[in-house]
Amino acid sequence: MDAEKNRIKIAFLTSGNPEDRRSWSGIDYYMAKALQEHCGDVVYLGDITPVRSLLWGKLANKLSETLLRKRYAYLNSNLLARGYAKNAMEKLALQHIDLIFVPSDSTLAAFLETDIPIVYLSGTTFRLMREYYPQFTRLLGKSAREGEFIEQRCISKSRALIYSSKWAAYSAIRDYHASKNKVYVLPYGANLDPADIPSRDEVLARKLKSPCRLLFLGVDWERKGGKIAFDALVELNKMGIEASLTVCGCTPPHSFTHERLRVIPYLNKNKPNERRQLMHLFLTSDFLLLPTRSECLGIVFCEASAFGLPIITTNTGGVEGAVKDGVNGFMLPLSSEGRHYAEVIGDILADVNKYSELVESSREAFEEHLNWDAWGRKAAGIFYANGFIKDA
Repeated sequence: MDAEKNRIKIAFLTSGNPEDRRSWSGIDYYMAKALQEHCGDVVYLGDITPVRSLLWGKLANKLSETLLRKRYAYLNSNLLARGYAKNAMEKLALQHIDLIFVPSDSTLAAFLETDIPIVYLSGTTFRLMREYYPQFTRLLGKSAREGEFIEQRCISKSRALIYSSKWAAYSAIRDYHASKNKVYVLPYGANLDPADIPSRDEVLARKLKSPCRLLFLGVDWERKGGKIAFDALVELNKMGIEASLTVCGCTPPHSFTHERLRVIPYLNKNKPNERRQLMHLFLTSDFLLLPTRSECLGIVFCEASAFGLPIITTNTGGVEGAVKDGVNGFMLPLSSEGRHYAEVIGDILADVNKYSELVESSREAFEEHLNWDAWGRKAAGIFYANGFIKDA
């Protein structure tokens, strides 16, 4: 039988629209394309959101916040999970599906009742998110229990579990007793179209200039460590190193002012002109400076590596899934301050050859594993190993 006719049908189960590049920062979009290229025919089930359950959840959270000053994580609730399952099962019954692929949201799979194999992918677990990301702090006891219950059900139901870092994979094994045999670590790729990716020669031609151009890229000034990045700028200039900082994606509080601070509040990747502007920032900056306080992985690290842009960031959460010390950047302890980041940058700037080597190894990290083609090929290997894909 022709290999094309033997391709499996993969239901890509999401709450948003995976064909929209804004869904999950574009991860759904590029991941689905990689699955289509390397693993089988991807079937989008469409919107399965139980609107009434979602509205009830929002109301419950509002009441809990007002009366108890506690959060109800309605996106991780039994009510929503049961609604997702009902709607998904109705759509699954209308077509032949060989595999259900669930990216990011355990709530989508927790109550599915099916013999179709489920592959669950995530950058974290509910246990890790509690008291780590701001929106998961101060949870109502009932909400915390529901979130844990849902995560456990999803992990137990899944035939294979793919995580973007060892940090997340270890939690699945330690906190939810997932079998080591079904847990895989596979970093995501850069959310870039081929036309966005500079040539290798263009990347390796990158040269240091004065002032040193730092890029801070993130939508959350506080969580991404904006103050620390600003302090690093100040410290570098105190050290006699001319430096500038471009903040893109958010607006710092008014108290952060500096003659070499530039702010670009927002760039929309879906608009060609703004997308080109973002790519230009990657190519013309000297370092990606992102002292993040909490992070599951950080697609921006994969994207920076495509441009050979060295990363200076924090050793926290799942960052280690995308950043390797001395390869495509350096990770500092969570307790590090702006002066520590400035010192690391200063040491690199003092050795032109060291910077050039870092640029080259950053690009190699992208070419070898921080791209969606590599992700798709390795995902296919996981599918073969578990019998989801069979030889033609």
